[in-house]
Amino acid sequence: MNLFKKILGKFKRNEEELEYDEADWEVAEEEEEEVDFDNREVREAYVRNCLEKMADASKELENLTFEYDTVTSYLKDMEEIEALPEEEAEELRNCAKKVELLQDSRDDYIGRKRRMSDDRFQQIGRMLGEIEDGCTKIKEAEAYHELVKKDLSRLEGEKHAYLYRKNELIGTIADTKGMAVISVTALGLCMILLLILQFVLEMDTKAGYLITAGVAALAITLIYVKHTEAKRELKRVELTMNKIILLQNKVKIRYVNNKNLLDYLYLKYDVASGEELDKLWKLYFQEKEEREKYKRAELELDYNQQLLLRILRRYQIKDPAVWLHQTEAILDHKEMVEIRHGLIIRRQSLRRRMDYNKEVVAGGSQKEIKQLVQQYPKYAKEILQTVEKFEKNMYNGTGKSSLTTKKEVSHEKTGTAL
Repeated sequence: MNLFKKILGKFKRNEEELEYDEADWEVAEEEEEEVDFDNREVREAYVRNCLEKMADASKELENLTFEYDTVTSYLKDMEEIEALPEEEAEELRNCAKKVELLQDSRDDYIGRKRRMSDDRFQQIGRMLGEIEDGCTKIKEAEAYHELVKKDLSRLEGEKHAYLYRKNELIGTIADTKGMAVISVTALGLCMILLLILQFVLEMDTKAGYLITAGVAALAITLIYVKHTEAKRELKRVELTMNKIILLQNKVKIRYVNNKNLLDYLYLKYDVASGEELDKLWKLYFQEKEEREKYKRAELELDYNQQLLLRILRRYQIKDPAVWLHQTEAILDHKEMVEIRHGLIIRRQSLRRRMDYNKEVVAGGSQKEIKQLVQQYPKYAKEILQTVEKFEKNMYNGTGKSSLTTKKEVSHEKTGTAL
């Protein structure tokens, strides 16, 4: 599916603000600065920036979709169990009841102070296959979070430094204009004074004329040079600010995606940091090692668990092993509802992140490109070439989605509705 038809939405903008904090980054609204689209370099950078954001959003969506499908499969398993006929449901509940009683007996037999609660142990057990990967993801996300925060702070500082310099240059230009007016006025007054001395008082004013002309020429030259340099530097400062803002907007998108990822991982693993998850993971293995000492007492439990697995497989449950640790949910509808609620929250979190990347990031960027084509039709062909070149690189030269994108841009160029 074409990358740019797959993802649509709306991209927000906000005015340039002098005050900033992390909350501004989480909103991730674009900062709009006047851009010189007649400048080829600025125009191409602007289009590539939009395309890169769309590509990043597509990559993020692939990862989110996989996780979303996994959570959905768990919810479907719950629906299968709750939809069983009464006779079959009774058989399942009886088996689950035996498993639960044996588990309780085992816990009573152990009778010791545990390193972690049973709920926590079971939670880690259910996610054991992904805990190691989760620890790595959280730690990487936390490190990247700090890195992006530093980048945003640095970019914000640079932007305000250039903004301060821009205001200085604007003041310098205004000052030089005023100095030029004053110099011309002073020159006129000096000439009038010299004429009065020459013709009224009949004094020799040749030297005065020369000195006045020299001073005036020097002053005007210095003022002109300072004015010209200030205008040249102002243009350079404005161009640099545009580049910084484009980069800052892209980094803000990454900050929001990273923040959402961290929030989801913390919610998924029920921790506040990667260090806490790593500690829980190590405690889990210590706890498991001790519980292995009582393996013989669990033979009967194992038999009934295998029986429960066979029953669940009979009903096409995708991941029956999960229910070995959730027999209470089979026996208690309230517990089933609570677990479903937790999964729904996870899925909603994933959906929000998917919608954000699909509608806000990628769709907004595509809209920016279309608006640019509409406003500057004379550059439509050049913009199309940039899009095709980017897509060609994205799809390793296959040109898999270039045709569709080309049609979209061409429609924008001719004014035809998509």
